[in-house]
Formats: sequence, structure tokens, C-alpha cells
Amino acid sequence: MRALVTGGAGFVGSHLCERLLTSGHEVICVDNLITGRWQNVAGLLEHPAFAYLHHDVVEPLRPLPHLDQIYHLASPASPLAYQRYPIETLRVNSEGTRHLLELASGHGARFLYASTSEVYGDPLEHPQGEEYRGNVSTVGPRSMYDEAKRYGEALTVAYAEAHGVQTRIVRIFNTYGPRMAPDDGRVVSNFIVQALRGAPLTVYGDGRQTRSFQYVDNLIDGMVRLMESPHPGPLNIGNPAEYTVCELARLIQELTGTSSLVEFRPLPGDDPKQRRPDITLATTLLEWQPRVPVTLGLTSTIAYFREQLAATPMVENSHHEDHSISVPTLERREAIESVNA
Repeated sequence: MRALVTGGAGFVGSHLCERLLTSGHEVICVDNLITGRWQNVAGLLEHPAFAYLHHDVVEPLRPLPHLDQIYHLASPASPLAYQRYPIETLRVNSEGTRHLLELASGHGARFLYASTSEVYGDPLEHPQGEEYRGNVSTVGPRSMYDEAKRYGEALTVAYAEAHGVQTRIVRIFNTYGPRMAPDDGRVVSNFIVQALRGAPLTVYGDGRQTRSFQYVDNLIDGMVRLMESPHPGPLNIGNPAEYTVCELARLIQELTGTSSLVEFRPLPGDDPKQRRPDITLATTLLEWQPRVPVTLGLTSTIAYFREQLAATPMVENSHHEDHSISVPTLERREAIESVNA
């Protein structure tokens, strides 16, 4: 089984690559490192079934060996990232998605589109089930991400209906864990890094807005189960346990042992007041539920950031270096030769 993972050097994508390799897949990881980090996948280079291709999927890929599965995760995903790269975010979820759906059609590959809970916007329905159509602004500060993902879902469904592509759509809720970028601007990484540095924990608004937090291993399990199931989605994958932002801050203060206090700042525009998934479909159709509790997952994530912050100097992202490699067994080398031609 050969899988292509776009955005494979990202936080979630790198964990997915590892999981697929462990399951016996051959994996081609594609990333342009605009937000992905080379160090996330550098350790996989020695694996005999792993190949890396430095490429931006808004451009068609060069000819590839036969693919069985395509996981499309390529996209800036944190508010700081997609607001820094608004055009790139829109293009990778539109043009990039189209190129990959064409690739899936040509290879007869199953295609999974990584969507997001952001398609629900600032929800008027709580918790959010897959049938909820959302409350989203097309011109707000998050629109480049929200609308890109909504379009990506629509395009995925259109290719399934018009061209018979076997498609899957997963709507990912807040996810955290090792390999998050320390400066990605998401609340878990913000709080942990601030706590470990002894800086104030910045809470936007009054801190009573709620979120659900799932450990990355839980998400990867749900994505793989969805890909291997007969269900097209869309399907929520997230943790239904709900925390206020202030509750999360207190928990991280406790787990890190920091003396950092909370500092309140103005709430950004279009910041959702509530976010919690209804995972009835995932539980029923995939027999999936989050198994790593928040406290255990946070403990692991804190240990990761403690190690990262202690490194001197911290490893910098290699944005422009092409680390493309070929799979080093004869059969696989011949199969993937075109990747690195």
C-alpha cells in the first residue's frame, strides 16, 4: 500500500507519516515547508519505505508511482499562519485540492481531505454535528481559512460525484501534541511556551470561551480509520470534553509548575465563543473515540516543549532546501525514480 501525504512535514502530517510507516505503508511525503518543519520528518529519512518531495501542490506533481491513498493535509492551519499566508491558504485548498483530486482519479486512489471545525465558524449550534451548516463570514479575519476549507470540501464532493473518486472528508477539531511549532499562535502551544519561559499566559477576551482539545495520536487514529472505512464523511474527529480557555490556562500552570500569571487581552475578530464536536458518527461508524486524556497528552506536550526550549540553538526551519530522496530498495527505487528525476 502506497500513500501520498501532502503537508507531511507539518505537525499532524509528520505523525501521520510515522503511523502509516508503522502500519507497513510506503509513504511519499510532500511539503513546501512554508509552515511545515524539516526536523519533523528528518528522522524518517533512513526508513526504507519513506520518500520526501519538496513541492508546492498548487502546481501539478511530476509523475509518481502508483498511489493507493492520498491524504491532503497541506495548508497553513493556525491563525497566525493562515493570516500571514492568506493567498497561499486559499490556493492550496482550491488549486492544490483540484490537482490532488485529479491525481487520485488517475491512480484510482482513495482521497482524504483534511478539513476543519472552522467550517462551523462561530457556531449558533452547540455541540456541532456534521449536519450543521455553520455561521461563517466570507470577509472576516479568518475567512481565508474557513472559506478555503469549505470550498475544498465542496470540490472533494464534486469529484466523488462527477468522476467517481473515492473520497473522505475529516473535520478536525483543536489538536495538540509534540511537534507543534512553538510560535504557531495556538492556545495550547502559546500557554505552554509562555509558562516554561515564565512569561504571562495571554488570554484573549474574558477566557470563558470554550474549546475541546484532542491529543494528536487520537486524531491520527481517527483519520486512518476514516480512510480505511467505507464512509465518505464529512466526519468530526475531536474531543467532546469542553474547557474554557481560563480552565486550560490553570491546568497548564499546574502541570508546568510555573509562577506565570494570566494576562487578558482584547478578543480577536470572529473568534468562536464555543467549540465542541458531536462525535456520534465517529463513535458509531468508526468505533472511534479519543483515548488519550487531556492531562496525559498535555504532560507529553509540555515535555516536548521543555526539550525544544532547552536546545541551544533551537533548530531552524529549512524553508528552501530540497531534501528529496528515493526509497532505497531496488523495486521501490525503480518505482519512485520519477519522483526525483
